[in-house]
Amino acid sequence: MTAQTMTNTPTAQASAEMRKVRQAALRRQRINRGFAYFIAILICLWVLIPIWFIASMALTTPEYVRAYPKGVLPFIPFSFDTMRFFLSSQGIIPGTINSIIVALITLVLSTIIAAPAGYATSRYIFRGRDTYRLSILAVRAFPVVVLAIPLAVVFINFGIYDSVYSLALMHTALTLPTTILVIGSVFASIPYELEEAAQVFGCTPLKAFRTVVLPLVAPGIAAAAIFTFVMSWNEVFAASILTVRNRTLPAQVLFSLNQSSEPYQFAGAFFMMAPALIFIFFIRRYLFNMWGQVTK
Repeated sequence: MTAQTMTNTPTAQASAEMRKVRQAALRRQRINRGFAYFIAILICLWVLIPIWFIASMALTTPEYVRAYPKGVLPFIPFSFDTMRFFLSSQGIIPGTINSIIVALITLVLSTIIAAPAGYATSRYIFRGRDTYRLSILAVRAFPVVVLAIPLAVVFINFGIYDSVYSLALMHTALTLPTTILVIGSVFASIPYELEEAAQVFGCTPLKAFRTVVLPLVAPGIAAAAIFTFVMSWNEVFAASILTVRNRTLPAQVLFSLNQSSEPYQFAGAFFMMAPALIFIFFIRRYLFNMWGQVTK
């Protein structure tokens, strides 16, 4: 049998067709992967370029901020003059202190309430559990104005309007749904068989939770608490409605934004953005629990 005859056999033709199909599939896979990387790079640039530009303007001199055209680091003079100008502006230091107090109170209240709620939704099957989860999401879906204005009236009637403590209650209501979902996902990532094994060896349910589950979920709960702190730190609308003299930092910056100069605006944006970026960087691997990406 000649070589030409062998290449014309059905087996050889099928192998050639399979190679073509495989090569076409690999080509499509490379194209899809390249397109996905391209979209991911565009999204990263869309997010990072404004952050880079704001940081560049905040870490230079006020004279260079007012200049045109503007440059970015490292092609501009590095200086903390713009940040010092912002921090020395009226209301910034008290606003920062108020933001920290409100965020800490919100962190504590949200964590205390969300921890048992998240444990219950992840461990127990009860009637209305799905409705309860949907109600949590429904509360978060309400516009802030729907909650803030009625609460402002209630706070005025109770004499607690324009207080960091009443604002912390409002922030707790806003952050609690997200905190419950995150902590619930953290508990769901811990196999229930570990608690059952501890109870088999003589532990009570409470002791099994305290000695087995709690050490495993503590980092995730800490990450959820820090995420709650960041959400409270960045919240501006409710703080603008519920405070007048005791404004938080975002509310103070928003109040003076129209009358402020460019150095003030860039420095304020960077000063409010930096804590969130730092916190998210350190807890980023725990935030995957929010989307249910857990391994058992």
